[in-house]
Amino acid sequence: QMMKFAWDNYKQYALGKNELRPLTKNGHIGNMFGGLRGATVVDALDTLYIMELEEEFQEAKKWVEKSFDLNVNGEASLFEVNIRYIGGLLAAYYLTGEEVFKSKALELGEKLLPAFNTPTGIPRGVINLGRQDTRSLFFPCSGMSWSWGWASAGSSILAEFGTLHLEFLHLSELSGNPVFAEKASTSQLVLNRVEKPQGLYPNFLSPVTGNWVQHHVSIGGLGDSFYEYLIKSWLMSDKKDSEAKKMYDDALEAIEKHLVKKSAGGLTYIAEWRGGILDHKMGHLACFSGGMIALGAEHAGEERKQHYVDLAAEITNTCHESYARSDTKLGPEAFRFDAGTEAMATRLSERYYILRPEVVESYMYMWRLTHDPKYRQWGWEVVKALEKHCRVEAGFSGIRDVYTTTPTHDNMQQSFFLAETLKYLYLLFCEDDVLSLDDWVFNTEAHPLPVNHTNFKA
Repeated sequence: QMMKFAWDNYKQYALGKNELRPLTKNGHIGNMFGGLRGATVVDALDTLYIMELEEEFQEAKKWVEKSFDLNVNGEASLFEVNIRYIGGLLAAYYLTGEEVFKSKALELGEKLLPAFNTPTGIPRGVINLGRQDTRSLFFPCSGMSWSWGWASAGSSILAEFGTLHLEFLHLSELSGNPVFAEKASTSQLVLNRVEKPQGLYPNFLSPVTGNWVQHHVSIGGLGDSFYEYLIKSWLMSDKKDSEAKKMYDDALEAIEKHLVKKSAGGLTYIAEWRGGILDHKMGHLACFSGGMIALGAEHAGEERKQHYVDLAAEITNTCHESYARSDTKLGPEAFRFDAGTEAMATRLSERYYILRPEVVESYMYMWRLTHDPKYRQWGWEVVKALEKHCRVEAGFSGIRDVYTTTPTHDNMQQSFFLAETLKYLYLLFCEDDVLSLDDWVFNTEAHPLPVNHTNFKA
């Protein structure tokens, strides 16, 4: 019902735009996707299909067939286009077998390849999606890529170039063209070779020199999905990509040794690391890690397995506390463990909630792997809080302060709310064989990709 409400309002007020602005009842385009449109359509396809909202799925499919234009020109985030558009189209294809999704995914994938034209093969973060043909006379920047202006000294971001592997292996599988798999595996090779401070992976790497630009380490934003894609690359390869598994195991060991801490009140959290100095904060984005560690625990040696299940449960519990300690029962963008504060935001700029999925994502994995009923109970608390505080007349909106019961809305229904938050909540209450974790791996936008379809060597 929540998904139908979110979709119907998007369709009514913003179809073809990237997101719905539910308070003003209009659409938002933004600048993350270059000239691409319909982010919410592509992000919602698989969720609509899985939930058996057949009429709504057909509406979305029709938009992709008739109105989804890839001949656009503009600066786009390689990472966002890959996880939302390529991921969404691939998942829709694998779930339905409809050729339109496959052909759009491959066509868009080709447009991302110029980002990899760097001395190291590590892609830059921004790509101009303009066509690579005679039109470049009119669009001289066509196909050129550069790094985000704010990324440290023109560097590439770990979570961005490290979050291409799953999708690009499937692009090679479906096209028969190994170039996608080769491009994605170059990043893994470079990262395997480079010296890692204390075994940790900093967030910024130069695509020119292949060296770290500075030593900020985070399991939250900027770093997060790199680690997730290591264990998932191994799972998706039907456990053949042993290099990815070893990189994951070594990274997790370093994270546990240097970043995992326990607060005075007994809460386990993952701190951030700035050149050897710990910052005792955890971002909402880092709350995916409970689910990731649980997923990896299934495949750890017997003596380590219970240890990792316990660690995953402790981190997920801490993220639940960040929700439980707020007045709205929704969690802040970041929370801290210092000066007597535990699992709460201390800065005004970190008190917002933008419909993010990471906490319910971990509840879903923890439920699937332990069947402890508290995870469904915690998920239901989130459902009630979303209905109470984020549902508005024409959709769902983020809120600016989780610590007030009369929050101000931010007027944005993020596409990932339909792709991830509602999908993970739905799966939390489904039987385990609906998108079984044995057969499917979720990309970092919750788009399911099948295990073991890939013959291409990663």
